[in-house]
Amino acid sequence: MIGLFGGTFDPVHFGHLRVALDVVQHLQLEQLRLLPLAAAVHRRQPQASPEQRMAMLQAAICDEPCLVADDRELKRGGPSYTVDTLHTFRDELGSQAPLCLLVGADAFESLPDWHRPLDILGLVHLVVMQRPGAPTARDPWLREQVEQRRTDDPAALRLQASGLIYFQTVTQLDISATRIRRLLAQGKSPRYLLPDAVLAMARANRCYAV
Repeated sequence: MIGLFGGTFDPVHFGHLRVALDVVQHLQLEQLRLLPLAAAVHRRQPQASPEQRMAMLQAAICDEPCLVADDRELKRGGPSYTVDTLHTFRDELGSQAPLCLLVGADAFESLPDWHRPLDILGLVHLVVMQRPGAPTARDPWLREQVEQRRTDDPAALRLQASGLIYFQTVTQLDISATRIRRLLAQGKSPRYLLPDAVLAMARANRCYAV
């Protein structure tokens, strides 16, 4: 089973990487594709260039074979609509292959505002990464989807191609890309918040220097 994990990764840090590995190990994924977004639709645009973000991501995961950097979003350019990206994976993998999309708890809560959310649920399973005891599904439409689609059995995700919602407790590290960018802009060190190779590339290319 393949998982998908999108983000700006501006820059990628241990918070991204730890939750990615948690899900890979718990769900026994053969592969997790990490997809840097070209242009975020509902948030600030990335500061580092697409090429820089992709290079930093590749450096971060080069020794973890189950994690794969996927640049299809960057090649397409323009606004990143999840449903469009998922269709490219279905074209590649076929309609019967189980496919999981990893989303954070906050992103999941905003699912009703996404472009064509029901189509997304028809293309993939949703794996919601959350802290222990975190509340979910405040929105009535989303709560209804959870009631209809939730499974607590990870093995169920392999029995059909899409349509289920699974809640995965993950290691939550209090690390943000915003803080890392701010430290670098101030000439301070964000070491131990991100891989040394990523930090070296960010400094060498002055990705976040003022």
